[in-house]
Amino acid sequence: MTPHLFSRLSLCAAAIGALAVASFAVAPSIAAEDAVVIPAPAMDAPQADGLQTAVVAGGCFWGVQGVFQHTAGVVNAVSGYAGGNKSTAKYDVVSTGTTGHAESVEIKYDPKRISYGKILQIYFSVAHDPTQLNRQGPDTGTQYRSEIFATNAEQKKIAEAYIAQLDAAKVFKRPIVTKVGMLDGFFPAEAYHQDYLTLHPNQPYIAYNDLPKIENLKKIFAQNYVEKPTLVSSSKATN
Repeated sequence: MTPHLFSRLSLCAAAIGALAVASFAVAPSIAAEDAVVIPAPAMDAPQADGLQTAVVAGGCFWGVQGVFQHTAGVVNAVSGYAGGNKSTAKYDVVSTGTTGHAESVEIKYDPKRISYGKILQIYFSVAHDPTQLNRQGPDTGTQYRSEIFATNAEQKKIAEAYIAQLDAAKVFKRPIVTKVGMLDGFFPAEAYHQDYLTLHPNQPYIAYNDLPKIENLKKIFAQNYVEKPTLVSSSKATN
């Protein structure tokens, strides 16, 4: 376990308190960031042939990856880093908050089964709280910022329009602080970060911060939820 990983877990355990730590085998009914029911985007991308890619950042990548691994139409979701250079795309370095990177998730999806707009709706609703600036739950720093890394001009336009739509509708109590920019590069995180939510469901950080996100996905987006997650390890084994 790296020093930064230990710090993350220690910080969460302190925030949860002894009661939650003692009962971590059962996911709490209230997440650190509650889900918000939001309207679908008025603008969306049309169906297309072939797999498409979306890259989003919303705090610790463990939970964001887990949400999209349980999303129908997603064929792969990989934790990694975006926003900085390849040379600094290492967990210990990114954790200093000085690299420009954000903990991110690269989502490969079938646009005939799920649209880019639906991915954004899930991202804003259950994957994270888009009103928290440079933090998410117990994690603080620019590496935990909310950001959408568009892979083309159409995605950027859709994301910006959706943020404007949600802010105008005042579906959140505070303004959305999510940044939207073009993707310069995505760099997969270390192997021990992949499939973390699935592999460590009893870990206090996961139980308190992330498992409720999966329950919210199942409740709010029932038609888009799949019980069996699409894992990076399984994807590698079949490719």
